[in-house]
Parts: sequence; C-alpha cells; structure tokens
Amino acid sequence: MGFTCGLVGLPNVGKSVIFNALTKTQAESGSYAFTTVEANVGVVEVPDPRLETINQLVEAKKKTPTTLQFVDIAGLVKGSSRGEGLGNKFLGNIREVDAIAHIVRCFDDPNVMHVHPKVDPAYDIDVINMELIVADMETLEKRTVKLEKTAKSGDKDAKWQLELIQKLMGTLEEEKPARFLPLATVQEERFVKSLNLLTTKPVLYVCNIDDPTSAGDNPHVKATKEIAEKEGAPVVVLAGKLEMEIMEIDDPEEQRVFMDEMGLKETGLHHMINEGYQLLDLCTFFTVGEKENRAWTVRKNSKAPQAAGKIHSDIERGFIRAEVFHFDDLVQYKSEHAVKEAGKMRLEGKEYIVKDGDILHFRFNV
Repeated sequence: MGFTCGLVGLPNVGKSVIFNALTKTQAESGSYAFTTVEANVGVVEVPDPRLETINQLVEAKKKTPTTLQFVDIAGLVKGSSRGEGLGNKFLGNIREVDAIAHIVRCFDDPNVMHVHPKVDPAYDIDVINMELIVADMETLEKRTVKLEKTAKSGDKDAKWQLELIQKLMGTLEEEKPARFLPLATVQEERFVKSLNLLTTKPVLYVCNIDDPTSAGDNPHVKATKEIAEKEGAPVVVLAGKLEMEIMEIDDPEEQRVFMDEMGLKETGLHHMINEGYQLLDLCTFFTVGEKENRAWTVRKNSKAPQAAGKIHSDIERGFIRAEVFHFDDLVQYKSEHAVKEAGKMRLEGKEYIVKDGDILHFRFNV
C-alpha cells in the first residue's frame, strides 16, 4: 500500500459522504461549510475478481486484496492559497497525496448550503484549479530565488532548472495546470517531481449526483465531462448518499437486490476505486501459497526487486531471482504444478519488468 488519493472539492459537495461510503467509516459530514477540519484517512480494498479465481485454484488459509488509501481533505474556498478558510491546511494535505479525486457537486438541494449562489460545476472547478495554480506559482517563485543564488556560484544544473521553471510559470500564467507542460527528459521529470507542485498531480473528476437514473440528463454532469475531456481526465458519476446506503448493507445478497432495484450493475465506488488505481498508473501482482493468496500494488514498469520490496525491504535487498508465471497460465492449467509442467513458469532476474497479473515467488538471501 502507500498510494494515496485525496478527495478534494469545495465545502458541501459531498466529499465526506463519499469518503464514508468508500471506507465504511463515519467521518463527520453536514450541511454547513468546513464540517471536515482535520483530514480523514481510510484504507480501501481494490476489487479484483482475479484474486477470487486464484483462491479457487490455489489453496491458502486466507486471501488479502490490495488496497488504496483515500484522504478526505478539508473543503477549499476562493482565496485558500492566501490562507482563507482552511486553505493552508488544505494545500498541505494535497501535497501529501499521489493523485486528486476532485468531487464536483452536480445536484441541487436547498437544504444543503452551497458556498456560491448556485450550483455551477465550471465555476466550482475553476475556483479549485486557480487556487492550486496560485499556490504553485508561489512555490516556483521561492525556488527561483534559491536557484538564482546557486547559479551565481557556477552550478551547472541551476541554469536549465531555471529555464524549466520559467516554462512552468508560463503554463500556470495561462491558467493551465503544470502537468500540461511536456517534459523532454527523465532528468526534467525528476526535477519537476522534486518541486511537489499541486497541479502536477493526476486528477479524477467525480460527479456527485442525487439520482443515478437521471445521470444522462444531468446538465451539471455534462458540464463536468466537457471540462474533463479537454484535460484528458477520467470522470466517475455516482450518487454519494445512495452509495453510502448500499455500503451499509452487510449481506451481499441484500446489497445485490437493492442495487438491482436501483438499476446499478456495479457501485459507483468500485468504479471510482478502479479509476483511481488506473490514474495512479498502478498494476497488480500476486503471491500465492499455503498461508496466503495476496494481491500487491506496484507502479507500472517496476522491476522485480521493487515489487519484492512491497512485501519486505529484506526481500528487495537480498533479491536473487523471481519465479514468474501469469494469472492467465494458472486459469488455463488449473494449478501451479501444471503450469510448471507446461513450461510456463520461468526464472527472471533484477531487470525483469513486472506485468499486471503476474504471479511471483521471490528467491532471496539476507
């Protein structure tokens, strides 16, 4: 675990309701601004039917899905970058997450106060984006002062870093997030990552509606999707209060019946979890055995020792080889022994790139 997705949005858009449904916890929510003061953190299982299949084919005492961490962050208002509302706390919390789930209010309810006179997704999204942009510009201005001093001392890297910062500033001045600036080299990518800018974080838009049956005709949803399409960002549409009702039903069969009555094939939350997983550019590998069948999260294009480190740092440090086969091989041959007999199990070294769906046994020596 360790990958985090922050729930971000204006006050009273439904962040805490969605967080409660996601994590099955009781973060405080209300009809007034700034109900959430401290960030709430919850761990969420990533649904993956492959683990269920593995558990049927490989006997183990327990099965453990992989997880994501969601953070319910205090609501932001116009002026947060200057400390308005809970701005400083809000911005600090965002710096700590890997991706942003931007919750957009797409419902009208006179009983739930909105910080603006009317529900307007385009305006609301712009408020959030501008506050993040202003905060990033301040970060870059401070970094520029430091780099200029370093450049005067003859530092070779300071010059290109200053030039890149000017390009980033130009992008932000056009009211575009820093992630829109194409980077030419791995060196530039590493430097920009070290700046920890808010607008470099990938974004998922979540339309919080009141009635899932009318999502297709909801003008607020259409407006949000138009904005997301321009940014190349994914969109999830869900009804936060309804999702919380679904998650409060413990019996799986009762939950399925209720979802059928509401015309839902899957929960919006599952869709959101899966989209968050993809947004963070993650993949899943598995370990299997007598004690536990388990799914693990790793960045795409990670090498085998890095994957081993997700289990334990000692395994990464003492990595020798990995026995590798794929989930599809297990499904085809029905057992590990049969996979090996068919010649589908192989040994891979330190340069092996872990694939989504790989099943790994690590050889190591500490």
